[in-house]
Amino acid sequence: MSLRYGAPQRYPSQASQYRPSPAPPARPVSSQYGGAHGQYQYSQPAYGAAPAGPPPGADPQLWQWFSAVDTDRSGAISVTELQAALVNGNWTRFDLDTVKMLMSIFDTDRSGTIGFNEFAGLWKYIQDWQNVFRHFDRDRSGSIDGAELAEALRSFGYNLSPTLLSLLEQKYASGPSDRYGPPPGITFDRFVRACVAVKTLTEAFQRVDTDRDGWVQMNYEQFMQIILSAP
Repeated sequence: MSLRYGAPQRYPSQASQYRPSPAPPARPVSSQYGGAHGQYQYSQPAYGAAPAGPPPGADPQLWQWFSAVDTDRSGAISVTELQAALVNGNWTRFDLDTVKMLMSIFDTDRSGTIGFNEFAGLWKYIQDWQNVFRHFDRDRSGSIDGAELAEALRSFGYNLSPTLLSLLEQKYASGPSDRYGPPPGITFDRFVRACVAVKTLTEAFQRVDTDRDGWVQMNYEQFMQIILSAP
């Protein structure tokens, strides 16, 4: 079952070297878009107890999707269950590191799983990012190339050098697939992680660059904390 994609929104370009990234579109307008991008794939389990009813006021459709992903009927979704439910346009599963990043963002009670309310936030987050991905996948290939990545980051206010852009592309691009789907490039899951990584590292640098001149002095411990905190 594919997600629905809203109309793309345009993002103002910033002239500064770095600025905090705006959030993805806050209110996507629902419209159908093809399945070349990231999507959810659910399979109903044939075992386990029947799930409890949805919480009061819950969206019935969203509860149905949550119940489909919660294959062990525990009432919460694990990393393994979430990865099994998320696929890219070429039907490859989401990268495990991306799934762990999403879990870390939405597992607000640090239980190691996500409940229904946390899942609702995750669902909205992925929908918003899919709108962003659609907007910058100019050639509708189902993957993001170097030029499209540069345009996306510039629109978020990150004017990276060609060297850094090349490193990002090399780090997050996928190799050729033996299945039908997008050509080699950055798939939806890796695009999200690349953008979040740039945002996280930039904000960590800004906390040290108190005078905003683009230069910092830090010790080895500070440097390692910044690098290891990145997605």
